[in-house]
Amino acid sequence: MRKYFNKLSAALTPVALLATVSCTDLDETIYSELSKNNFYNSKVEIMQGVLRPFTHMQAWLAPTGQSGYYYHTESAADQIAWPQKGRHGYDGGDHVRLHRHEWTPQENRLRGSWSLMWEGLGYVNALLADFEDVDYAAAGLTEAEMESILAEVRVMRAFHYMKIMDMWGNVPIVTTVGEPLNPETSSSAEVFQFVEQELLDNVEKLQPLSQALVGRVSKAAGYAMLSELYLNAEVWAGTPRYDDCIKYSDKVINGEGGSLTGNMSLDPSILGPFSNQNQYSPENIFQFAFSRDGGFTFNWAGFFFGYGNMSRALNVTYSGWNAFVVTPNAFDAYEENDMRKQEWFLFGPQYDYETGEPILGTEEWADQPLVYVNNIRRNSEGATGEGSMTEGEENSGARFNKYRSGTSDEEGTYWENDYVIYRLTEIYFNKAEALMRKNGGAATSEAVALINESRKRAFDDADWSSEAYTTSTLTLDELLAERGREFIFEGKRRADLIRFGEFTSGTWWDKDASEPTRALFPIPHIHLALNPNLVQNPGY
Repeated sequence: MRKYFNKLSAALTPVALLATVSCTDLDETIYSELSKNNFYNSKVEIMQGVLRPFTHMQAWLAPTGQSGYYYHTESAADQIAWPQKGRHGYDGGDHVRLHRHEWTPQENRLRGSWSLMWEGLGYVNALLADFEDVDYAAAGLTEAEMESILAEVRVMRAFHYMKIMDMWGNVPIVTTVGEPLNPETSSSAEVFQFVEQELLDNVEKLQPLSQALVGRVSKAAGYAMLSELYLNAEVWAGTPRYDDCIKYSDKVINGEGGSLTGNMSLDPSILGPFSNQNQYSPENIFQFAFSRDGGFTFNWAGFFFGYGNMSRALNVTYSGWNAFVVTPNAFDAYEENDMRKQEWFLFGPQYDYETGEPILGTEEWADQPLVYVNNIRRNSEGATGEGSMTEGEENSGARFNKYRSGTSDEEGTYWENDYVIYRLTEIYFNKAEALMRKNGGAATSEAVALINESRKRAFDDADWSSEAYTTSTLTLDELLAERGREFIFEGKRRADLIRFGEFTSGTWWDKDASEPTRALFPIPHIHLALNPNLVQNPGY
């Protein structure tokens, strides 16, 4: 089923949507494009329409593009960065400005993110408009099936708005393509209310999570969205909603929204949720259903992987741009006996998978053993300190190894990883945080149990007694630190820092305290010019 939906997604491209005919059949009608009047004639075609927003969303939500939500929210936070390395990676200073919170409304990548996310919302609104005239019975769908499909699309619209609100706060609310031509800005609180109502009106109409729904919006995914929405309610709408966060977190935890394995539970392995068979992880809730065999690969290599020689270290067929690295403060946040530090990063000397010989560098360390180090500086004689965004070399910083593709000689499972958007561990953390904030910031025994259930996977049994949290050691500051350790690389960090009041006031590695208004990104200047009813965010 997973491959089936993948192939539907891959097929829905501008080329694939052109009607094809035989050049010898002169009676054939030729169409230059498909419309709602000559499409949606079967369940397959309806599902192709439903999956179109998913395929587009991968361009801005997953770590596969250079101008999307992931790039901006992670690069502006304290765990990963895209520093200049020798002659590579300066890119007009884009990554430097973003990490240091020095961006402007003229940023091309920010404009790209705005365009991508609103374009995705347009696909959702257009689909809902198309479906108003679909004869679902003639297409082979029951009324209940069509109601569930419509709910799925509306929940997708809510998810788009939640992420747009996270980045820009005050934005228009548009439900019909092109109407009005110049929509007016709504406050973040109004957008929050719209998202909340869309979710509440539709989540119970969704199908429960199962293997058949991998890569689509299930009831469990809708509950997870509500958990996230209510956890951030004070930031986005001005009023805490922690009881509601707990309510919908419990629905996920108790399996009321379904599960992939018949029992919603944490994966026993810290690698399971990200493996090349992670569609079977018991804790995954909502994910993009990528498949290399299906022609639709989750290609994280560009952002996270080193240059060509590194493919020999892991016996894989891909190489990358040597872009993102782990900041020194993020790597130092892990204890040495934390298995997440040992397993989720590439660090130290790198060796050939087959021969055991050292991997050699190709740039600043050309023909020398490549050894990843926990600093981002030119390692010239006398160099000290952790460096800066403009001082890196090809060996600078620990590297990403959270998603594992397997090796290129593994037939059938190689590089079949899905990209995870929500997993059960996050819901445990959401509920624990809500319980603590309701308790004046102090940990309750239930909050401690939730976090320990996740954390204990990262330590040997012999170490666990000294590593387990108690109600006195699990402070809010420690909870933020543990969230960082657990969800590194998962696109969550900026929102967490904002909620804890650390995004702008906090200092780390190569970022000083910034103005409070930097908690929101500016509306790109070109879009302000195109729509005079948009209102720029304060401070820009």
